[in-house]
Amino acid sequence: MDLRKIQDIIFDLGGVIIGLDVRRTVSKMAELMHTTELEAQSVFESKAQFKAYEMGRMTDRKFRDFIRSLAPRPVSDSAIDTAWNAMILDIPDNHFELLSRLSKKYRVHLLSNTNNIHLQCVKQKLELAGRGQLAHYFHREFYSHKMGMRKPNRNIYEQVLKAGEMEAEATLFLDDNLDNLAGAKSLGIQVKHVRKLTDTANFFNER
Repeated sequence: MDLRKIQDIIFDLGGVIIGLDVRRTVSKMAELMHTTELEAQSVFESKAQFKAYEMGRMTDRKFRDFIRSLAPRPVSDSAIDTAWNAMILDIPDNHFELLSRLSKKYRVHLLSNTNNIHLQCVKQKLELAGRGQLAHYFHREFYSHKMGMRKPNRNIYEQVLKAGEMEAEATLFLDDNLDNLAGAKSLGIQVKHVRKLTDTANFFNER
């Protein structure tokens, strides 16, 4: 890929910038639900409330009440948040340096399917690491729960391109999900599949 033709770079968050392990949350949810991880995974994949929360159609309170309804015994808000945030790992130090370096040459953006509880967790991790706010590293941030839409739906990419005044063919999008990449590619956006977290820095360091 010839980065000389790229003006804007869009990063996914989980699995691209920050470590992500959904299995950890599935395991913690199974404990709350007093069921198997297989059953918890099935719930995670089938219940519409999870996607609704990512599109801002549920408040934090309603989402926690939904999780509570899955458990046979009373569960506190903090226990729910701990289980829900278990999937969010750390941000490698070199990613902060990478974003700072890229922002001197490109406009760097963030596009994430996320929710308020997860976003607050990420912000806390940044503060504990002494790295400030996410806004410091990105020209613009786009979050599904604030936009009312999620990847891989075509409309979210159209809105991002319009809001950021980006040209699709001069825009590079990095994501760990092939469906998300396909949605972006359908509009002419250049894409890069991040298979593991180290791919993010390696991709740019090799060019």
